[in-house]
Amino acid sequence: MTALITGGTGQVGSALRALLPDAEAPGRRVLDLSEPAGLVPYLEARRPTAILNAAAYTAVDRAEDEPDTAFRINADLPGCLAGWSKRNDALLLHYSTDYVFPGD
Repeated sequence: MTALITGGTGQVGSALRALLPDAEAPGRRVLDLSEPAGLVPYLEARRPTAILNAAAYTAVDRAEDEPDTAFRINADLPGCLAGWSKRNDALLLHYSTDYVFPGD
């Protein structure tokens, strides 16, 4: 299994990295998750068989000032990961938050 952890520097991602030390967990400088379109070439080059998405925009106060960025990370990114995973028969495990979007 080739695993990729998104959001690997955050609280959940760090815990996942400790459990899966061989997983790739690129930081923001390597993979900008606020631009999900750039994610596909990254995935195509690495071809992970499992993706653990722990990335989230959780700064509630800033999210009110940056709703587009928050939406890209908390909605567009998971959608992009789901589409790629489905097309490539990869497992996707997504961790979600209710701190930014209420769920409705």
